[in-house]
Amino acid sequence: METVEAAEAAGGSGGPGGLICASFSQDTTSLAVGTKNGYRLFSVTSVDRLDRVHESKNPDVYIVERLFSSSLVVVVSLSMPRRMNVYHFKKGTEICNYSYSNNILAVRLNRQRLIVCLEESIYIHNIKDMKLLKTLLNTPINPTGLCALSINHSHSYLAYPGSSAIGEIIVYDANNLSTVTKILAHDSPLAAITFSSSGTKLSSASERGTVIRVFSVPEGLKLFEFRRGMKRYVSISSLSFSTDAQFLCASSNTETVHIFKLEQHSHSRDEESPTWSAYVGKVFSAASNYLPAQVSDMMNQDRAFATVRLNVFGQKNVCALSTIQKLPRLLVASADGHLYIYNVDPQDGGECVLVKKHRLFSSDEDEEEASESEVTAAPVSQSYAATVAMPTTVPSSSAVTGYSEDGGVKKGEVIPEHEFAASPVCLDDENEFPPVSIPNN
Repeated sequence: METVEAAEAAGGSGGPGGLICASFSQDTTSLAVGTKNGYRLFSVTSVDRLDRVHESKNPDVYIVERLFSSSLVVVVSLSMPRRMNVYHFKKGTEICNYSYSNNILAVRLNRQRLIVCLEESIYIHNIKDMKLLKTLLNTPINPTGLCALSINHSHSYLAYPGSSAIGEIIVYDANNLSTVTKILAHDSPLAAITFSSSGTKLSSASERGTVIRVFSVPEGLKLFEFRRGMKRYVSISSLSFSTDAQFLCASSNTETVHIFKLEQHSHSRDEESPTWSAYVGKVFSAASNYLPAQVSDMMNQDRAFATVRLNVFGQKNVCALSTIQKLPRLLVASADGHLYIYNVDPQDGGECVLVKKHRLFSSDEDEEEASESEVTAAPVSQSYAATVAMPTTVPSSSAVTGYSEDGGVKKGEVIPEHEFAASPVCLDDENEFPPVSIPNN
């Protein structure tokens, strides 16, 4: 699941066309977007069609996350940035809501856990009944709410920054509620992290944005190292593995999206085909033993397998690799209000070809035209829109003393004021929920 969530969204800024946030579902079959006028859920299972699954007029939504293809959706709006609402959008009902001691910066979901990230704390909920299981207090300052949750429910690994000064990653087991490992991934603070669908690989990038690394989980061993570029530092906003974890894409504030291929280079293959490039590679490999570590690391880094040149520059975007209609595709949801779909050549890579551009929202004047031409709309639940529009009471600012790290009660520790479901959460699409099996990568 990849998202574009601006930390500044909590302060009221959105994309130039009104786009505030965008996120792909955990299996990349749907896309959720939040705007100044509401939010929309789309099905992303066809290249030519972008079916609108649901729409709400709840304004200024800066976090909207859907659980796979189920009816469960989590919403946070700028008007109440400390309050998380969980809805069953097909029934038009609210499952529960929680209020926190500070602004919510990110929400992550899998079929076991719901994670809420604040600037200096993380809350772990059981998604079956939405009860709070654990509060990680006094985490390193995390102003962007950077975190990642494995979609493999049997692992439920959670990753978040272990330092605000260097690129340290803490991997936490959200099922067993214990720390798994710490990874020193980069010298600079982290900018992006993501898990593979199996939860056995973790990718990261730092604020410099030049090097992307992949580590094994839970061991924390470095498996791959890719160089995005050397000429300039960039802000990497999105990392995403393909479902089979054979490819990794990265997007930034530049016009280029990079796709890297995760493959181990075979020395025997080089010996069988004594090409010039193989010879040079051997020379570099031998020379690296006598060079400074930084120079040696740079020589051993792989470059992009495939690239995409976007038509927009400097826009926030979120990318994902998916298989649509049996072919590999790169999806890019951009702050310019469009979803771009590219073909990816899994054998030769190279420059990816744009095959479709969908408009995600439009102004009031051409809303009807857009609905007919670029988006095929599914029936919209009016009852849900009415439910969300209902006035709510502003959360009390008073702190509630509650669960501590060990599950007991300690003075001064804060948990959310909450109103959770009286019984286990039941969705009407049981084929999507509870858990489905995820292939091991």
